[in-house]
Amino acid sequence: MRKLLLATALALGAGAAHADILGLYAGAGITRSKVDNVFDAGLNINDTSWKAIIGFRPPGPFAIEANYLDLGSETQRYGGLGGAHTDAKAFAAYAVGFLPLPIPILDIFGKAGAARWQLSGNTTRPDLFALSDRGTDFAWGVGAQARFGRIAARLEYERFNVSNTDGVKIYTLGATYTLL
Repeated sequence: MRKLLLATALALGAGAAHADILGLYAGAGITRSKVDNVFDAGLNINDTSWKAIIGFRPPGPFAIEANYLDLGSETQRYGGLGGAHTDAKAFAAYAVGFLPLPIPILDIFGKAGAARWQLSGNTTRPDLFALSDRGTDFAWGVGAQARFGRIAARLEYERFNVSNTDGVKIYTLGATYTLL
């Protein structure tokens, strides 16, 4: 995952350097993540967490974007028998397309790319086993943003599959800042 993050950051940096930094943006968001039926044990992550955003949007209707997503964690107790704990995170890279609208400050967008995810879990009291799984899957999303100068407020939905779950659904309220 670190290699993928480094490669994406270098690619974004190279593109930004070539374009005199025009269109480079960074931001963050508050997420509501849902990862259901983890390890087929009925354990669900339904958590409020965060994400980091970096992207490059040259003039025109397209951008490239990378996100780091903390998908949250969940601990479930089973009476006096102990319990289970799980957590998930992901890194995603997207091609983003913007739909031109007659309202100049409003953008509607769709994005498609790949998510590199990691899912881990273990039992607690007694510590019987630990599981860890990671993979890369197709990811997609849709959203809208309102731009006010260099600042944009956005609302978006993202989705991708994770092995040993019923998939990941992410709702984000975020903001980005465009650097010049």
